[in-house]
Amino acid sequence: MGNGFWETLFLVGAISLGTVLTRALPFWVFPPHKGTPRWVAYLGDVLPYGVVGMLVVYCVKDVSLTAAPHGLPEGLGILFVVLVHLWKRNTLLSIGGGTVVYMLLVQRIFA
Repeated sequence: MGNGFWETLFLVGAISLGTVLTRALPFWVFPPHKGTPRWVAYLGDVLPYGVVGMLVVYCVKDVSLTAAPHGLPEGLGILFVVLVHLWKRNTLLSIGGGTVVYMLLVQRIFA
């Protein structure tokens, strides 16, 4: 067997071990018979909002307000997401719908 076989075998083994460890580690660190630590519960409450905020900033960081279309597709997409979420309170619908609206705007209207 060639050298490539052992490298591939080692690589697959390392990836498999990493996958198993990352999936099993939370159950070892936080066993079911113990309660969830308060700091983990706190992070579970605040991190989703922080992540979404960072995602919004990342998505609009390169939008130029001085050049056409002046951030209009992005603004309309964000407005759609906010309005649909306030109306339906459905994250999947608001984000999915906002993505569709944005893509239609940049590919059909502002193309």
